[in-house]
Amino acid sequence: MITLGIDSGSKTTKAVLYSGKNILKTMIVPTSANPKKSLYEVYNKLYSQEVNYTVVTGYGRELLKEADKQVTEITCHARGSIFLNQDIQGVIDIGGQDSKVILLNKEGRVIDFLMNDKCAAGTGRFIENIMRILEIKIDMLDDFVKSHTPVKISSMCTVFAESEVISLLAKDVPPGDIALGVVHSIAQRTAHFAQRLPLGEKLFFSGGLANSKAIGNILESYLGKSIITDPLGQYAGAIGASIIGWEKQREKS
Repeated sequence: MITLGIDSGSKTTKAVLYSGKNILKTMIVPTSANPKKSLYEVYNKLYSQEVNYTVVTGYGRELLKEADKQVTEITCHARGSIFLNQDIQGVIDIGGQDSKVILLNKEGRVIDFLMNDKCAAGTGRFIENIMRILEIKIDMLDDFVKSHTPVKISSMCTVFAESEVISLLAKDVPPGDIALGVVHSIAQRTAHFAQRLPLGEKLFFSGGLANSKAIGNILESYLGKSIITDPLGQYAGAIGASIIGWEKQREKS
């Protein structure tokens, strides 16, 4: 039995094929301005007669009419993160559109969560916008900030923060110092937000920004807790969706 899980995010659309034990295949494409097109791109590439059940999650989950089930991203990120690391007590996801903090019980089930979808300065899009101003790709962030000293970014609003960054560049502040300052800013805000929940000592960092060791390490320093991730951390939502699909299909068998 094979299931397909798809996570329609604001920045990227991820998909996973799952066998009940192993992840068979992954796929990621930019969501761009047409989430429906991105959804059907991954669906058409990965769906086959061998797929028994399809679950979709994320912002665009209602756009895939062929899906057997739609599930919230909170549930899917929790299930996918637990699959990648069973020792965690919570999940932090800094997504393109929002940031999420999920509290798990000993069985890995969601018992509480917080979502910040009101302020762009606490999201991955904020970092990407600043990196664009600094003319550096987000996947080069770790090398870009190495051996630099963070400059304080005082603005709490993304629009004013971008103006502040431009002003710092005009003063010849090194771009690496600015980028590291932005990472500290978003890590500090995320930690402050996350500490509203009684989180355990081991937290899983999911989503695209989890690929950055610099962000993970700095977030860990502000939280005072162990931050764990996985090379497939960006696929946590899609993995969770595929696992839920497999369980639903097994119930029907």
